[in-house]
Amino acid sequence: MTADNFILTGRKIVKGKASGQAIVTREAISFNGGVDNMTGVVTEPGHELEGQNISGKVLVFSTGKGSTGGSYKIYDMVSRGTAPVAFIQATPEAITTIGAIIGNIPVVSGFEQDPTVAILNGDFIELDADAGIVSVTRKM
Repeated sequence: MTADNFILTGRKIVKGKASGQAIVTREAISFNGGVDNMTGVVTEPGHELEGQNISGKVLVFSTGKGSTGGSYKIYDMVSRGTAPVAFIQATPEAITTIGAIIGNIPVVSGFEQDPTVAILNGDFIELDADAGIVSVTRKM
């Protein structure tokens, strides 16, 4: 088995470093009502990730959606140990950014290519938000 490695360069939205397995969605995600903060499971009916657990993973997604309560849900998930370890976003917005800031979740965005297309479920991610670097390892 070989591995395919590549790097995406973006910009820091929230500082920090993290690593883990990628879970990817091209859909917007709502943390207030769309994710169970007690378990980390996506509960939004019909969502691409419905039924999947995002806890402890690097969440790669297009953008956030929903009300500002989502920021507090993200923080609550961090305190419960059910939050993703990092966010990689195609388009950052206030709700997930504020949640990541108060929860100390590293976030990178502003890539030349859409990360929801470049990164696949199960890829191993090493993220250095301070440098805007996302290292991706894909097992072949």
